[in-house]
Amino acid sequence: MKTLSSRALVYGLVILLGLLCAAPNLLPDSWLKKLPDWYTQQQITLGLDLRGGSHLLLEVDTSELTQNKNPALHAQIIHDAVEQSLEVVRRRLNETGMVEPIITRQGQDSILVQMPGVSDPQHIRELLGTTAKMTFHWVADQKTRSGTPVISVKGEMSGSSYQLEERVVLEGKHISDARLAFSQQTNEPVVNFKLDDEGALQFGNLTKNNIGRALAIVLDDQVVTAPVIRSAIQGGSGEISGSFTSASANDLALLLRAGALPAPLNVIEERTVGPDLGSDAISMGISTGILGALLVLGFMVGIYGRWGVIACLGLAINIGLTFGILGLLGATLTLPGIAGFILSIGMAVDANILINERIREETRQGKPAMAALNAGFQRAYATILDSNLTSLIAISLLFLFGSGPVRGFAVTMAVGLLISMFTAISFTRLVMEWRVRKLGKQPLKITGIKWLDTVSENTIPFMRARYAGLIASAVLSLASVFLFFKPGLEYGIDFSGGSVIEVQAPGLNVSDLREQLSTRDFHQVALQEFGSDGHYLLRLPAQTAEDVATGTQVQAVKDKVLQLAPEASFPRTEMVGPRVSGDFGDATILAIVLAGLGMLGYLWVRFESHFALAATITLALDLTKTIGFFALLGVEFNLTAVAALLALIGYSVNDKVVVFDRIRENLRADPKKPLLELLNESITSTLTRTIFTSVVTFLALLPMGIAGGSAVSSFALPMLFGIVIGTSSSILIAAPIVHWLGVKRARKGQGQLRPLLAESDRENLP
Repeated sequence: MKTLSSRALVYGLVILLGLLCAAPNLLPDSWLKKLPDWYTQQQITLGLDLRGGSHLLLEVDTSELTQNKNPALHAQIIHDAVEQSLEVVRRRLNETGMVEPIITRQGQDSILVQMPGVSDPQHIRELLGTTAKMTFHWVADQKTRSGTPVISVKGEMSGSSYQLEERVVLEGKHISDARLAFSQQTNEPVVNFKLDDEGALQFGNLTKNNIGRALAIVLDDQVVTAPVIRSAIQGGSGEISGSFTSASANDLALLLRAGALPAPLNVIEERTVGPDLGSDAISMGISTGILGALLVLGFMVGIYGRWGVIACLGLAINIGLTFGILGLLGATLTLPGIAGFILSIGMAVDANILINERIREETRQGKPAMAALNAGFQRAYATILDSNLTSLIAISLLFLFGSGPVRGFAVTMAVGLLISMFTAISFTRLVMEWRVRKLGKQPLKITGIKWLDTVSENTIPFMRARYAGLIASAVLSLASVFLFFKPGLEYGIDFSGGSVIEVQAPGLNVSDLREQLSTRDFHQVALQEFGSDGHYLLRLPAQTAEDVATGTQVQAVKDKVLQLAPEASFPRTEMVGPRVSGDFGDATILAIVLAGLGMLGYLWVRFESHFALAATITLALDLTKTIGFFALLGVEFNLTAVAALLALIGYSVNDKVVVFDRIRENLRADPKKPLLELLNESITSTLTRTIFTSVVTFLALLPMGIAGGSAVSSFALPMLFGIVIGTSSSILIAAPIVHWLGVKRARKGQGQLRPLLAESDRENLP
């Protein structure tokens, strides 16, 4: 596979297969109908935030199941209850005729239900919130034996109750079918049910031996009906009557068919996006993504000419392969996922810039074209690997601790980075080798920016500003800490809990709406205008778990708005309970801490302890400044903000790894050179790459930052700020800390690199 032609064949087949996997996402429906199902099913699924729908996070309340049980058995009891609940939820939603609901387990005791196209999940809430545990009991009367335990159960009518024998004479699990019907006597809605063979036998014997007694049917601790047995009922069928409407009788029949839940389900989070808002998000994502990609491609061609065209071709293949892999994985594309995809475009170019700059350096040293090409790729390999792996560490933690759309971001970013390594190392090299062979004996010339090349030819004394840089960074970080406490962060409901309702009511005056919500019951509702006229955002403070489970407060606010503007619509509704917000806050802190520790460990292994510590300290300074940015500008700190922070961790360390890699290379080449001089040379030699990569990533995200709107502002704006901070800190903060720690090592007689890598660098002095 070493020959150019053999590599071209293998890489070509890999790329062709990847693009074929991506094709079902682009082909029109008329073409897809003519292709086999196994092929057309390999498509990327749009998330609810892009196609509209509702998302419910349900907690399985296992407190009663585990009460008075051996603690050692709790985990198995909870596991079994959640698994059984998953099946019941799936059957109930299938019975409603819902199209493609997605039901997955989340965490230890929660179930995530995603329902495309459902704009009002209130009815689904009621169906899933009903345990539907049905039991049959004899009504306590004169035939009740003395000493028989009796319980009081409330009736269907308000204030009514029944005295029932505690013993369950027939369980609802024996109901095999239930359907809506109408009584022949009253023409009122009833539920006809059928029992399985065992239940039919039990029911027949019960009714035969207890003629004249009232048999109560209890549903979720409430008597639905208590008819008197007039004759033996054989055949395993019966009728449930009560104060039913057709809808309520149909719902009861559905619940009985699907089976009872082993434990109550409580809604702890709800997010609903209307179809119009989803289509707007797709349009925004596509337009900003295309514009960002065009800016990146234009920059690469403008800087590197024909060699930039090769990089752009590799980037286009990268985009196609990323879509192919995501389709093959059956991934779900979310709005944060689009943001991650756009960011990955910018970061994917980093490898090409590294390679081109390395080749230019080798060419300036007088090497022939092919030798410069081989040396450039060889020297860039380790840096590309290190920089991408550090980013993947942060992204993997985002996947582990994130949920929903944020996981979509992590998957998209990870696939994009892995594909970028393949295209840079294989495809780009293949095309560049082919082009170099076409040159014959002509020198290899890769253009750049002349004035920047001129500056980089002479070592810039960056380290003279090391004290000023460290002091300025410390002051800004300290100020950011103060801003964190006052005015503080504008926490979204992901952290603070509560509800957000987006209202669209053209012609509705803000003063009228404020007056409508000024009554005592709604005084806590915060009203905010945004976007075009008639668009409002209503915020409710943190609510109790019961309020979120029932959704009554949010529904009351909607009803109040509809009284004033009957044509009003609600494109987006979000409710987050106290448990979710608390868990999310803990998970965020843990993810950031683990990301920092992961970077520290990786750099410690790949470089040396003082390099790892320098990167970690600089990273902490970068993060505090970014937190200050959130507080100063009042950018909402929410789910996507966490994605931005973890992406910045990867990006910032990525940038520092490139500088550290050059420092290590120069240490190996001349371990006796004074450390200050060596650091200045290393920073200067990587300056072009640092600037180009930062500009490319900035350009990729700039359209989203400008036109992305509130949905992605918590990601795009901090990322743009973080790119500037991360780039400057690589030069003015990380290197001075490496110098300070390196001097301390030298005074102890320790080398700047491990003895295996450089045996004589103990004499390295500042």
